[in-house]
Amino acid sequence: MDNHGGMTTMYETSDLHKRVARYEAALDELRAAHQDVRNVLVDQVLYDRWQQIGVELGFAAPATAQGVDHQGADEQGRPMSEAWAGR
Repeated sequence: MDNHGGMTTMYETSDLHKRVARYEAALDELRAAHQDVRNVLVDQVLYDRWQQIGVELGFAAPATAQGVDHQGADEQGRPMSEAWAGR
């Protein structure tokens, strides 16, 4: 930006506000994406640990741990959930 004797023009001020707004929006988007990735990773780590604990305790492992193709996290967890529930 050009400095006109220490004074900023209305255009420069408007441009600066637009740039700050774009920066803030990009930062918010980056934070949201970071949180989404973090949630996915935490969920996966917790799920993997849950499976490991279940196997260590002698409960049936989900189909994926037995080498069968998986069809979704809900279906994978169902055998172990039912075993833990005493079904």
